[in-house]
Amino acid sequence: MPIPQGTYRYEIRHAGALAAVEEDFVADGAIRGVRSSPEGGNLHTVEGELMADGAFVRVALRYRRGMFKRDAVYVAVEETLRGSVSAMAGRNEVLVKLGRFREIDADLVVCRALIIDRTRMRGQRRLIGRVAVIDPNTLVAAAFKQTYSQQDEVGLRWRRAARMGESDEIELDAEGRIVRMRDGWSVETRLAAFTPAAPE
Repeated sequence: MPIPQGTYRYEIRHAGALAAVEEDFVADGAIRGVRSSPEGGNLHTVEGELMADGAFVRVALRYRRGMFKRDAVYVAVEETLRGSVSAMAGRNEVLVKLGRFREIDADLVVCRALIIDRTRMRGQRRLIGRVAVIDPNTLVAAAFKQTYSQQDEVGLRWRRAARMGESDEIELDAEGRIVRMRDGWSVETRLAAFTPAAPE
C-alpha cells in the first residue's frame, strides 16, 4: 500500500545526542524533505516528482553549509539517471545506470520507505540490486548494490545492507510509515510526529 500522505518529523540521534531533524512531506506524485543540524548550519533539501508506482521521475537537491552551497537536478530517463551538480567551482554532469527497479535514494527516510513500499507492492520480501544513491554532501549520484530484506512474517521489520559493513535495521508501523531506523554506528532515527495530509 502507498505510504501515508502527510508531514513526517524525524529526530536523528547519535549516541543519544540530537544530531539532526528531518521533515518530510509526502503528497500524491511528490515528496519533499529537509534535514538540518540543530544549530542550523547544515541543510539538505530534496524535492522529488514520482510516477504512479512511486518511482522517481525527477529530483532536485540543495546542500548548504555556512556560506557554501551546492545544487543538483536529476532526471530518470529509461535506464539512466542524468543530472548536473552546480557549486562555486562550476558545474559537473553526472550519468548513472539505474537498476532494473529504478530505485533512487536521496538520503531521506522517505526514500527508504518508498523502496520498501515498492518492494512489498511487487509481492517481494527482498530486493537485491542496484540503487542510485545521491550523497547528501556532494550531491553526486553513484550506483551501489544494496539489499532490502524482510525480517518478520508481517513485513514491519526490514534490514538494509548497503556498502560493505554498512547495514540498517528499519521498523515500520502497520500503515507503512518508518518509525525507527538504527545503523551500526549508533545513529538512531525515530518518527517524532506525523500530520496526515488534509483531505481534498
